[in-house]
Amino acid sequence: MKRRTFLQQSTATITASGILAACPQPSLIAESLAPSQPSSLALQFAELSDHVLSQATGLGASFAEFRIEQSASESIHTREKAVQSVNFSEDSGCCVRVLVDGAWGFAASHQISKAEVQKLIITAIAIAKQQKGKRLHAVDLETLNAYQDTWQMPMQIDPFSIALEEKADRLLHINDLALNAGAKFCRSGLVQVREQKWLANSVGSRIEQSRVRLRPYFSVTVLDPKKGGFASRDSLAAPQGTGYEYFKDYPFDQEIALAVEQAKEKLAAPGVKGAPLDLVIHPSNLWLTIHETIGHPTELDRALGYEANFAGTSFVKPPLLDKLQYASDIVTVRADRTQAKGLSTIAYDDDGVKTSGKEFNIIDQGRFTNYQMALGQASLIGREHSNGCAYADSFSSFPLQRMPNISLQPGADEQITADSLIADVEDGIYIVGSGSWSIDQQRYNFQFTGQTFHKIKNGKLAGMYKDVAYQGNSVEFWNACDGLGGKGTYELGGAFNCGKGRPTQSAPVSHGAVPARFRQIQVLNTQAEAGA
Repeated sequence: MKRRTFLQQSTATITASGILAACPQPSLIAESLAPSQPSSLALQFAELSDHVLSQATGLGASFAEFRIEQSASESIHTREKAVQSVNFSEDSGCCVRVLVDGAWGFAASHQISKAEVQKLIITAIAIAKQQKGKRLHAVDLETLNAYQDTWQMPMQIDPFSIALEEKADRLLHINDLALNAGAKFCRSGLVQVREQKWLANSVGSRIEQSRVRLRPYFSVTVLDPKKGGFASRDSLAAPQGTGYEYFKDYPFDQEIALAVEQAKEKLAAPGVKGAPLDLVIHPSNLWLTIHETIGHPTELDRALGYEANFAGTSFVKPPLLDKLQYASDIVTVRADRTQAKGLSTIAYDDDGVKTSGKEFNIIDQGRFTNYQMALGQASLIGREHSNGCAYADSFSSFPLQRMPNISLQPGADEQITADSLIADVEDGIYIVGSGSWSIDQQRYNFQFTGQTFHKIKNGKLAGMYKDVAYQGNSVEFWNACDGLGGKGTYELGGAFNCGKGRPTQSAPVSHGAVPARFRQIQVLNTQAEAGA
């Protein structure tokens, strides 16, 4: 169905599948996010929080917490000259978390009422008490500070206030540019999410927070009609915690022309020959390597074996803390939930820990110095405090330890650029854009691809390769880093939906990076490895 037929002739109704066929109105959720509803939830929070906390502590909880959350998401997906789908979802509810005799209890409900939360209190207390004598370690709760605060993520334009018509026009314009430039196919889309949370705990905190995130994307594909081959190139636009202005102002016109040109060049390029080569890796590729080889391995619950979903536990065991030379001494990797436009940026984590002042280095000049931790984990490694790393993806989810924004810090020399790093490579590849990835059950051995692979010969770019993957293990790879771009080359990448846990929770996280050079990394030809 063509865009105008899809958007204008359909009525604004939600089908059973959750797909909204919408006319051009301000937003799919204009009514549900009208000021009256957040005000109503805020009023319920104020009415219920004191009751929940007093009742829970009266029933034996040494710590109690009450949370109300409302989330909404809207997405539009297009292909060539048509809108393929428009999706909308909204969720709200509340939960109670208690600590009784060193054990957590948790209960949640879609209903927000005094009678319902009373049931949640009783259920959460009972769950905690049922664990008596069955836990290997009692939860040792750290001393928490109390905060009474309201925080809203800075943004210029609320994406939920923008008509679908405008979003569709922007996306279909991107597709038209790609087709006119010679692409055979082009997909594009925009995904936007809003979170509003109210948190109260028995320490005395009362916190309200609201944030929005966006993920624009496109993917172009070109064909070789004679040989039947094809090549693709995805957008390098990273998801961000920001407003609609990001999507509105991003230079898609320039990027789509470059993407089609590069896809054509990649289609005609020779396949790489497998060998150890020097790599210069752009931030748009390196963010994912950081995520998989540093972010996940340094989650404390994964290192302790409490978490094994989505690629297993971790090789970074507690005896390695402050001892492991994780990377070369020019490498510092910092965790920070206050970074501007970060997907994980928030003023307080879902344990009620203030994030400002909790920034920390995971790797400090090459040395592994800290884990990511949520409430109740610090004592397990002899530390006094967690570091603001808790997140729950809905009202019905128990807060897990999730990544803050984890970023490779720029090199000391601000004059160094990707070109500077390339100039000192005789035989290598400059890799741009993220692709597929694979990593073992200890987050140690890995393999990554990318979007474009530029041949480096005698310090200069000399065409492209295709069918490229690089592999190694996390420690050897990061110790092979001998060059970093300066502050001006820093870019933010990230994952809109990082999975963890069972039941699965999805979390957003950004990873900043600068171009980095790695010496003698094993490169594979993916087609040859596949036997093609």
